[in-house]
Amino acid sequence: QVQLVESGGGLVQAGGSLRLSCAASISIFSTRAMGWYRQAPGKQRELVATITSVGSRNYADSAKGRFTISRDNAKNTVYLRMDSLKPEDTAVYYCNAQVDLLSFWGQGTQVTVSS
Repeated sequence: QVQLVESGGGLVQAGGSLRLSCAASISIFSTRAMGWYRQAPGKQRELVATITSVGSRNYADSAKGRFTISRDNAKNTVYLRMDSLKPEDTAVYYCNAQVDLLSFWGQGTQVTVSS
């Protein structure tokens, strides 16, 4: 079982920045990929960004140019730096780990962007 603990969410004004952290209970170097997803009220969970074990990054169109995903293997932590935040970025953000054929999720952290 993999435990993922997110932190760093909160309330921020439009145009502001936040950095989310996801601490894993395993070596993230052993994962196929780590990622961030989000779910807004009444909407389906959607991809924000992913990063593979070799550092390849993938971003949703809505995140390109504003968000940056990174990883610190020594700390078993994945980060999501979010700049130029918009009200439509308001959602619960979830950390995900792909380990072999299994997928693990954190409990989520709320991000609220006020206009």
